[in-house]
Amino acid sequence: MEEKEEKAEKTEKEKKGFFRRLAEGLSKTRDHIVSGIDAILSGFSSIDEEFYEELEEILIMGDLGVHATEEILEKLREKVKEQHIKEPEACKQLLIDSIKEQMQVEETAYRFETEKSVVLVIGVNGVGKTTTVGKLAGKLKNQGKRVVVAGADTFRAAAGGQLKEWTDRSGVDMVGGTEGADPGSVVYDAVSAAKARNADVLLVDTAGRLHNKKNLMNELGKINRILEREYPDVYRETLVVLDATTGQNALVQAKEFSEVADITGIVLTKMDGTAKGGIAVAIQSELMVPVKYIGVGETIEDLQKFDPDEFVNALFHVPSGQTE
Repeated sequence: MEEKEEKAEKTEKEKKGFFRRLAEGLSKTRDHIVSGIDAILSGFSSIDEEFYEELEEILIMGDLGVHATEEILEKLREKVKEQHIKEPEACKQLLIDSIKEQMQVEETAYRFETEKSVVLVIGVNGVGKTTTVGKLAGKLKNQGKRVVVAGADTFRAAAGGQLKEWTDRSGVDMVGGTEGADPGSVVYDAVSAAKARNADVLLVDTAGRLHNKKNLMNELGKINRILEREYPDVYRETLVVLDATTGQNALVQAKEFSEVADITGIVLTKMDGTAKGGIAVAIQSELMVPVKYIGVGETIEDLQKFDPDEFVNALFHVPSGQTE
């Protein structure tokens, strides 16, 4: 009983620490978006078309994207009408709520934590893909899961060594190939290892070569065929890792990956220190694919499940667990 309470207390501490780091990390995004919104709310004496147009411009410039911005403002207009609001200042909480609604992640989004699963992790080089695989392995191991990691990124010389460091740190098994080895054969061996060890989750780190879409398509196709043939009954998850600091470019990458893979979730890294944190809203809205994890640092604790309420509260500097 005591152990359970200690674990819950540790988790709560971690969450609070993460919220603090997230709020700090989003300071540039906050300066970019929230200060503009505050200026509009205090600068207008009535809610008219010009007021909505100014808000629209701020949200689009803040990387929330056209689609998400339109939906957020539509909800805001409805609420203003329903509640007979006349003062622009009174719109702030409604705007916060509208952004949260836009980003809800369904509870079924983390099925791979409760079923025997294969999680493919894709993304271009340099976005923190291999690090994300390592952190996820550590998180799943901490949940008591048996994890096997496949180092199928055999094109980047340092990928295998980097992944080995993470898996050693997390205490999970890794199956890797030598540089230039066939990624399909690495996945085949990793499936055999996962079966032999009765693993709960097989995490696959893949090569990220978007500039050559045909090669990437062929490679992912081959990996998928091996998984379908050798591991047919497990739940399949495909996460694409994106660098939040690249803003709209991350959205372009996500769209390109969705053309070659059936993406089920997004991992946004480097959320600390970016002025483009609004991209989290845009990606979810444009692709209808949920952001499932966000990263704000280098340790395992710095990768956390995406919580839209916490994210928007951190963005608007509303204390964790509260609304304004």
